[in-house]
Amino acid sequence: MGLMGQIIFDERNFDIRAFPRSFRDVLEGRAFRGGGQRFRMELVPGRELQRYMVSLTEPYLFDSNVSFGISGFYFTRRYFDYDEERLGGRLSLGYRLTPDLSISAAVRAENVDIKNPRLLTSPQLNSVLGDHDFFMGSLTLTHDTRDHPFMPTEGRFFEIGLSQGFGSFDFPRADLDWRRYFLLYQQPDRSGRHTVSIGTRLGYSGPDTPMFENYFAGGFSTMRGFDFRGASPVENGVVVGGQFQWLNTVEYTFPITADDMIKGVAFVDFGTVEPTTQLKWDSFRVAPGLGLRIHMPFGGGGGAPLAFDFAVPLNKADSDDTNIFSFYMGFVR
Repeated sequence: MGLMGQIIFDERNFDIRAFPRSFRDVLEGRAFRGGGQRFRMELVPGRELQRYMVSLTEPYLFDSNVSFGISGFYFTRRYFDYDEERLGGRLSLGYRLTPDLSISAAVRAENVDIKNPRLLTSPQLNSVLGDHDFFMGSLTLTHDTRDHPFMPTEGRFFEIGLSQGFGSFDFPRADLDWRRYFLLYQQPDRSGRHTVSIGTRLGYSGPDTPMFENYFAGGFSTMRGFDFRGASPVENGVVVGGQFQWLNTVEYTFPITADDMIKGVAFVDFGTVEPTTQLKWDSFRVAPGLGLRIHMPFGGGGGAPLAFDFAVPLNKADSDDTNIFSFYMGFVR
């Protein structure tokens, strides 16, 4: 992502109706507080990536189990093959069926501008150059029993989403995300936990999907051992992604220090991103590796982990770009 910074203002007891009646209310922290809403402003300036976002969430709309969210954002990114700019917003409604099970519906509206292509050899890239008005409606079911959002040691996560894109492009989309965490051993005081986790992500997008909404793999959050987007289909020298993905991981996490601040991991990432649902062994990626997790004691809600991973691809496509080392920093959200 190049050189970048991140400034976040996150208020979890916001009240949009609590206007300040005096400057003293602002100084003493009474302005716009006390309603249980969540307000978040995120500023990410950088050389390769810029993101600016404002969001407001009401977790109990009209004192019910219905949640409401609204957000606006501006995003730019200089990819290797082109530049992308997005300006848009999102509206969402959710309903908590049980403490662990929820359903949500959302509509996203964006203006997407694709420009400055490195090459003009890819029909997929050429077809999306310029401005596009893009909309996406989605319905998502989520079941989450994990004990921690970043470094879980037990529980499961399951999410299935159905979406429909419309506007400049019309296409359906279906995504599934499943993860399971098995606690193998722990000390009597519940520290020193050893965990095995398995996970899979399956996704399909319709044939009219624009290139900027394709699936891409490569990097910490998708396929370690590869460069960012480096495990994705290539068309005439341009990374264009695919309309089908199947990504899997198996990981063993174990403590290194007695205070659990440093943990080790051994893992295998395997899967593929393809233009169609046809699986091909010559482009099926397999990358085992080792890594460290450093648990930083700040950020609230359990801290922010740093991840350092080394992975070596054992099987890959000829056009893939490998990157043995990957680094990731998680912020509690």
